[in-house]
Amino acid sequence: MLHETAVTLDKPVDLAEYNWQAHSVLVVDDEEGMRHFLERTLARRCGMVQAVADAEHAAALMARLHFDLLILDIALPGKSGIEWLHELREHGYTGDVILVTAFADMETAIDALRGGASDFILKPFRVDQILNSIKRCFERARLARENFVLKRELAGLAADPIGLVGHSPAIEQLRGLIRRVGQMPSTVLLLGESGTGKEVVARALHHTSPRAQRPFVPVNCAAIASELIESELFGHIKGAFTGASESRNGLFYYAHGGTLFLDEISELPLAMQTRLLRVLEERKVRPVGSERELQVDVRIIAASNRDLAAEVLAGRFRQDLYYRLAVVDIAMPPLRRRAEDIPDLMRHFMQQLAVELGVAPLPLSHEVVSRLQAYPWPGNVRELRNFVERSMILGSFATEAFAVTTASAPPPAGELELTLAELERRHIERVTEACAGNKSEAARRLGVSRKTLERKFAEWAESVRQQEDEGRRARLQGLERRA
Repeated sequence: MLHETAVTLDKPVDLAEYNWQAHSVLVVDDEEGMRHFLERTLARRCGMVQAVADAEHAAALMARLHFDLLILDIALPGKSGIEWLHELREHGYTGDVILVTAFADMETAIDALRGGASDFILKPFRVDQILNSIKRCFERARLARENFVLKRELAGLAADPIGLVGHSPAIEQLRGLIRRVGQMPSTVLLLGESGTGKEVVARALHHTSPRAQRPFVPVNCAAIASELIESELFGHIKGAFTGASESRNGLFYYAHGGTLFLDEISELPLAMQTRLLRVLEERKVRPVGSERELQVDVRIIAASNRDLAAEVLAGRFRQDLYYRLAVVDIAMPPLRRRAEDIPDLMRHFMQQLAVELGVAPLPLSHEVVSRLQAYPWPGNVRELRNFVERSMILGSFATEAFAVTTASAPPPAGELELTLAELERRHIERVTEACAGNKSEAARRLGVSRKTLERKFAEWAESVRQQEDEGRRARLQGLERRA
């Protein structure tokens, strides 16, 4: 009987970055002490560990359960570990196998590796030896999965690098623009409401460009604190500011040779707009705290849900940067102008979400589609996706869900005279009221960010103040005229 003294104990291996709980291991060894040792060692780390004494019992377990990794002794009673390994490979088992043995020569090792063993370890071994070998197997499996997923994504891109859903005239026109503009090196500015798919179009422009094999790096300018945006984009050196304990490259560096997508660019502070303009003109970045400039080759695609021309007039956006970005500007069509795409979009989202949620797609009825096509969708495609996800979770396109997201009853006569902006405001206020004033929940249901919702309310409050000021001025002028 083998005791733990036969295994050299060493300092523990730091493998916290690996998700061992996602993996299952089968130990096959006729020595009871070794089986118990490996079972106890791995049970604390892996999602499932089973241990048996021979290939026959192991085969019975594998007929019922999936194992990502086998730890297999060579000298087993009956069928040897190498013989069984050859059989496993012949029958299509693709998982990793680590062979262990107390007696081996060069010929045995070669036979093991030819049979498809992932590693070959001699007993007695150290704890860190077996753990590092397992780590390598798990990492190899992870890379294989990621490679498989990436190949499928690339195959999909090869078939349709644009990847837009729908066949409305607005989408067909957008596809044509992407095919033409994607091939050009020029800077592109995407303008449109929140949730219209600006990042989808930015990726399509990248994938149809000569830079398609290089990085696509998206960054949401609104999601980064103003004091950190320069470091995030340009990088910094160690000690450049409090907390900069080490040097770090910026996103321009990582996008070198590819495309940098600056979403919500209207949220950049004015000082940062000046620095960005300089980078666009000189194609050089200077990390924070550094005296050295780095040459960068990056195509810029920017996006905003605000009217940047109006932001320029208001003094919130640099005019020269606006003209530098808007070499080619593309207006994103809102969902209400491509309502005929709603059935295609819903099927697309349901196929995606069926995998993510583990539920079946819902049947689409003519009544449901008609009601959705009559709705103005202030949150656009993002709001539609959120609605589909919520419906799939609930198991149906429920009436109560429509009560929050659609106006099923005919609108009051007065509402027929409202402008689209006024109708949007009323809908947002109703949804926020239905969420008991919880703006985070209202933003989620509308398919917009909380920051966008806050800005809407701030703009309306400012509009009210301006109207009140104009009213006061008019009353004062009236009093002066009377006097």
